[in-house]
Amino acid sequence: MLAEFIRELIVEGTHEGLAAARARGQRLGRPPAMTAEQIRHARDLLTRPENTVSSIARLLGVSRSTIYKYVPDLATGRAAVEPPTARAELEAEADFAVQALFGGWCHVG
Repeated sequence: MLAEFIRELIVEGTHEGLAAARARGQRLGRPPAMTAEQIRHARDLLTRPENTVSSIARLLGVSRSTIYKYVPDLATGRAAVEPPTARAELEAEADFAVQALFGGWCHVG
């Protein structure tokens, strides 16, 4: 009985703390594994046939599965990964600017 009451107090306090953090605009959870700049770099490297997903992952310090997660075009094949268009470059730059402005604590995308 007492243990249940204490547990309810702990859960309530945890929920209040999470709500306060959200109210402050704090990003909760694990930070993204790749920055917008790293994603742009990976896409650029993937347009060159001599680069493998493994070599790019090693270069960026992430796993192969992280590359596949952040570059979903790879699931349909390498041909789907094209050099970025002017619009894609502008969007990536805007994402990077938001990340820089909020110190990486803002999830974009």
